[in-house]
This record gives sequence, structure tokens and C-alpha cells, in this order.
Amino acid sequence: MFTSKFRVINYFAMICFLLFFNATFAVAFDFSGWDALVKKHVKTTTIDGVVLNSVAYKSLKGDHEFKKLIEELKTASLDDLKTQEEKLSFWINVYNILAVKVVVDNYPVQSIEDVGSLFKSVWKRPAGEVAGQARTLDEVEHEILRKMGEPRIHVAIVCASVSCPDLRKEAFTPDRLNEQLDDQVKMFLENTGKGLKIDAKKKRVYVSSIFKWFEEDFEPQGGVAAFISRYATAAQQKNIEKYGGKLKYLDYNWDLNE
Repeated sequence: MFTSKFRVINYFAMICFLLFFNATFAVAFDFSGWDALVKKHVKTTTIDGVVLNSVAYKSLKGDHEFKKLIEELKTASLDDLKTQEEKLSFWINVYNILAVKVVVDNYPVQSIEDVGSLFKSVWKRPAGEVAGQARTLDEVEHEILRKMGEPRIHVAIVCASVSCPDLRKEAFTPDRLNEQLDDQVKMFLENTGKGLKIDAKKKRVYVSSIFKWFEEDFEPQGGVAAFISRYATAAQQKNIEKYGGKLKYLDYNWDLNE
């Protein structure tokens, strides 16, 4: 009787262990370190009249946890990325981390673009090592993320500049990705300093230049105007219908989001 009970307990313990093991190690990379870093070093402030989430690059430069994160990314396993959500969240986080790293490595700079040169832009320079391979921001954005056919990435990846979408104060995760991306779009459009601005006097609708640069990515969604209307507030939608026959684009401020 005792032996039988012992076997049942042993079996139950093994099942619990396997469930825990799978839950713990089913992810390709643990971004909890990044989550803690953005909560610590990203604050809401105003720069050049634009409300945004600014990054404390100077303090990040001296943060041991950021250096640890960069080292851990070198051995990330891409084979463990199975679903679309896992791939998207992984590479969105990677882009944001590498963009921050580029600034930190060259700090102080006025703009991330200052890191580049006439012969090779910052986007085409090696930004860091991921999964045993040197990566550029250009590669992550254009060769990986854009090819996944998800236009909302353009409000999730942050190029360390004032006019970029805000760096989210949490890591992107596969289980909450759709909710997080929708929230990013809405927050960006609600920001009149860089997302969407209605000029009733001129009867014009101004949107971020991002929508012009990547216009083709929004075509499967019915085009830029249709995409924006889907996430805009009721008041914004009304004005888009009234003035948005042809969208105008806001100037882009490449100064550092610090």
C-alpha cells in the first residue's frame, strides 16, 4: 500500500516537473531583464514640445544589467521561435535593444544618425550580436520584421529619436503581443506632436512621416488612411473623413529621445 502511494506521488511530482520545465524553457529568450531596464530607465517627459518616453542613456551605459542582457543575446536560440507571435515579439525587442545599444556605445551623441558616416549609415553598421551573428538595424527591420507582414511593427520599433513611436515601458511578449501592438498604435496616434495632428484652420490631417516611408506595408490593410481610421478616436475619425482626402506628413525630429 505504501509503495503504491509512493509511486503515485512520484508520478505526480514528475508530471509537475515536466509542466514546469516546459513552461520555463519553451521561450527562445527571456526578456524580463529588458522589461526591468525600461521600467527603470524610461520616463515620460517633453522634448521640443513633444511628449514622449525618453531614455536615460547615460545611466543605461553604466548599468551592469544592460551589459548582461547584451551578452545573453549573443547565445539566443532562434530555433525555439515557432509561432508568428514569438518571432515578432523577439525581433521587436531585439531591434529596440540594439538601437539603444548603438546610442549607449557612442554616447554622448545628438542623434543616432550621427553614429553613421557618408559612406555607411548607422542603420547598416553592425549594432550587436544576436544568436551568434552580427546584426544591423537595417537587417532586423527590413530583412526580418517587415517580411512578416505586420504593419504595426512600425509603431513598436524605436529608432532612438524624438519623432519615433515611444519606447514601451515593458518588453513585448508573445502572449500579449496583439494587445500591446494595438495599444502602441493608439498611443502613437493620440500624440499630436508626432503621431497624428488635426489642423482645423488649414483643414488638414497631418500624420507621422513613418506612414509615408512605409506606405506599401499598409496597403494590405486598405492603405494608410484606412489603417489609421481603424485605431483613431471617434473625433479623429470624423476629422479624417472631413479633411483627410490627402494626408499631410509631419516633419521628423531625429534628435535623441533623451
